[in-house]
Amino acid sequence: MSEQSSEQNSDNLSQTTDAIGDTTTDQELLNKLRQNIDTVDCEIQTLINNRAKLAQEVAIVKKNHVADSDNRVHSNPIFYRPEREAQVLKAVMARNTGPIADEKMARLFREIMSVCLDLEAPQRIAFLGPLGTFTHAAALKHFGKAADTLPLTTITDVFREVEAGTAMYGVVPVENSSEGVVNHTLDGFLSSTLKIIGEVELPIHQNFLVAEHTKLDGLSRIYSHQQSLAQCRHWLDVNFPNIERVAVSSNGEAARRLKNEWHSAAIAGDVAAAEYDLHKLYSNIEDNPSNTTRFLIIGHEAIAPSGQDKTSIVVSAHDKAGALIEILKPLSYHGVSMTSIETRPERPNKWAYVFFIDMDGHIQDPNVSAAIADIRPLVKDVRVLGSYPKAVL
Repeated sequence: MSEQSSEQNSDNLSQTTDAIGDTTTDQELLNKLRQNIDTVDCEIQTLINNRAKLAQEVAIVKKNHVADSDNRVHSNPIFYRPEREAQVLKAVMARNTGPIADEKMARLFREIMSVCLDLEAPQRIAFLGPLGTFTHAAALKHFGKAADTLPLTTITDVFREVEAGTAMYGVVPVENSSEGVVNHTLDGFLSSTLKIIGEVELPIHQNFLVAEHTKLDGLSRIYSHQQSLAQCRHWLDVNFPNIERVAVSSNGEAARRLKNEWHSAAIAGDVAAAEYDLHKLYSNIEDNPSNTTRFLIIGHEAIAPSGQDKTSIVVSAHDKAGALIEILKPLSYHGVSMTSIETRPERPNKWAYVFFIDMDGHIQDPNVSAAIADIRPLVKDVRVLGSYPKAVL
């Protein structure tokens, strides 16, 4: 919207508002405000379409003229740029003046960007399904609702489909603030060459869901994933102490089961409620309101710095006393902040282990690259899983 148009709409609003208590009736004022809204809507729509046209021009440039460091034209240009999107969303929040909250404004832009990216090149995103899971919610939060999402049965399937090119990117859970690390995801990197290209942090809010045909006075069972039942144990003990709790493979599956059952309820998130057209009888019933799950975005390409990044590595250490201390010393020496460390068995070797380490910074940052270079001669192997933007939303 142009500065002149914004000032004009502001003047119109002032003029109509000043008329209260004068000769203008409330209905006339309301009509005038609605006319102003219609004018703004037209301008917004025009600007969104202008942005979409620019996105299409970007796609043409990428297809025809984008060359790599060897000045060869890419046969398969990259349309999704996580670092660029992170920078745009951070800029949106930085310049936001309200009354819309910063994060809500960024979410609006997230959906605009999703639609524009779909015009450039439709994105197929694999995720740990079924539909309605929190991983599904994380995929929509990160890529927007215009993305083509592909639900898969296991984390291994997500890695496999992205490796095969059936999906461009994948979304997998890696850790929960209450339950800890997801070992299947860490193990997936041990046998895969895929990289981490982004992360999503999703607050886990559980809802008590029922279907339109549910008979509340006849409730006999509550479906949910085992972890969700555990996360809502106290609430359930207080409100439904005598109802059977049935653990199923996912919250999405729990929600799906209500379609054909009149005596059941489910515990799941907002996406499941929308996906299966269920009613939220109670919202945010989790015992720990700050419970959050972190998800990783996996893909093939290396990501340029965004300005606020993380780097993840996996280290295969020698079997000797003090091995971990040796690994951590270069991080301290070069002033690199480690944000997490996890240990997993190094299959098929017996009693051998690898360390998954997350740190602040990008591999192109001098201190990060120097620290990793100093670690290499101390261990059997070190592999950079990826440098990627920190979660923005």
